[in-house]
Amino acid sequence: MIILWYYNDATQIAVTICQRSDNVKKLYALMATLVVLTLGACANNNLDDGGGDSGSTATDGSEITAWAWDPNFNIRALEIARDLYEGEAAIEIIDSAQDDIIQRLNVMLSSGTTNGLPNIVLIEDYRAQSFLQAYPDMFYDLSDYINSEDFAAYKIPLTSFEGNLYGVPFDTGVTGVYIRLDYLEAADFTVADVTNVDWNQLIDVAVAVKEATGKHLLTLDPNDLGIIRSMIQTAGSWVTEADGKTPNLAGNPYLETAFGVYKRLMEEDLVIPVTDWSQFVGAFNTGDVVSVPTGNWITPSVMAEPSQLGSWAVIPYPSLPGISTSVNASNLGGSSWYVLNVDGKEEAAEFLASTFGSNQAFYQTLLEEIGAMGTFVPALNGDMYHLEVEFFGGQKIYQDFARWTQEIPQVNYGLHTYVIEDILVVALQNYLGGQDLEAALAEAQSQAESQIN
Repeated sequence: MIILWYYNDATQIAVTICQRSDNVKKLYALMATLVVLTLGACANNNLDDGGGDSGSTATDGSEITAWAWDPNFNIRALEIARDLYEGEAAIEIIDSAQDDIIQRLNVMLSSGTTNGLPNIVLIEDYRAQSFLQAYPDMFYDLSDYINSEDFAAYKIPLTSFEGNLYGVPFDTGVTGVYIRLDYLEAADFTVADVTNVDWNQLIDVAVAVKEATGKHLLTLDPNDLGIIRSMIQTAGSWVTEADGKTPNLAGNPYLETAFGVYKRLMEEDLVIPVTDWSQFVGAFNTGDVVSVPTGNWITPSVMAEPSQLGSWAVIPYPSLPGISTSVNASNLGGSSWYVLNVDGKEEAAEFLASTFGSNQAFYQTLLEEIGAMGTFVPALNGDMYHLEVEFFGGQKIYQDFARWTQEIPQVNYGLHTYVIEDILVVALQNYLGGQDLEAALAEAQSQAESQIN
């Protein structure tokens, strides 16, 4: 016998279901119903995981409700925008974990209910198209509020659908390689030796550096293929075709090359395996790795170890070896702001337009206070972007990141990035274990087609 309990404040329901195979579908249906009830109830009570008082939707424009995650980055950006906003509507900010926001949106939008939805929600760029294409009528067209030409070109396809702009592009996940100057110098290398190189050239240097210092090149989480994603984007490729739906794994030369680079990193013993954020950050804060190839959002964490002041530089991201179309720029992460098509949408759109959508001074403040780099092009010439950062030996890292942002190849992240990545994790391990590369990717292709279609 299965006892399923659902609890929400003063409401408690117990349902007993006989454990027979013919009742499994009933159990799933009941669970789905209870999830909708739970989320709807939470929306009318408190959706906040750390701040805010209510998750209810504004109905008359007097209050704008926004959902986002990360109190030190996205939430703080909203707070700064709220302080600058000159409109009459009150801005209520709800801090929730990203996974919780995604789950709530999926359940509430699929149920067709608008009660409890926010006016504004932050959505990761990798996930945006799955929402826009599944629920196009539930998002408010911002084309009349935002000038798409004011933002980095690669962000526009991610925030648009059928010719309409639904998102205000926010932060960039532009990548670079944070690299230890002292470790390079110990092996008689300079920054010039690793600037605008491909992955094989960087690995050649890393092998010599490891011989001289004993330090590994980088960390890798075997369950997170962010490095693979950023590698193939340098060539304008993705795990799906241009339609954003059809898996693009078998016969993808860019993915094959990226897998080959990953395998060489492992075979040369240049990797420290990690499984969580603290291990990742700890490896470079304690000096165990030579480099950190990732998005610019890691800058504050790199600078968190004051004893390493002057020991770091940031170089362009490596290109894929042997791929002429691969460039020394890519992306990892990033998100954008969306307005739900509910009461108060006009006020929400105006709030975003006057802050994230047009205010150059706002973006200077973001960079100065929280190190957040936006993709608003007119702001890239501001004073903060010309700052010589002492921690990086006076390098104008923000200016460099801004330039690399303009070089990021556009790709369609589509609908299934993380579903396919779960499949690729297995394929990569099979390949590292000795399976033929073409066979491993062919199996992944077949599984992805089966799972998605």
